Amino acid sequence: MSACATDDGMVLLDERDGRYWQLNGTGALVVQALLDGATPEQIAERLAATRPVAPDRAIADVTAMIGHLTRERLVSDS
Repeated sequence: MSACATDDGMVLLDERDGRYWQLNGTGALVVQALLDGATPEQIAERLAATRPVAPDRAIADVTAMIGHLTRERLVSDS
């Protein structure tokens, strides 16, 4: 996977099949934090501190996004 920041988020390229994924700013924050080695809990804390979202909703959203990225094989769960 290759990632490139944009003015309003991030674009991911799955180099295996040439598929692109457009992420908004929040999605970009999640992916960048994963690339930086943050845990899902740390990412959720960061979201709750910087976005208008409750902590329990932040962890649910981060977990859902990581699950989606894992199913699409853009990240691994190891």
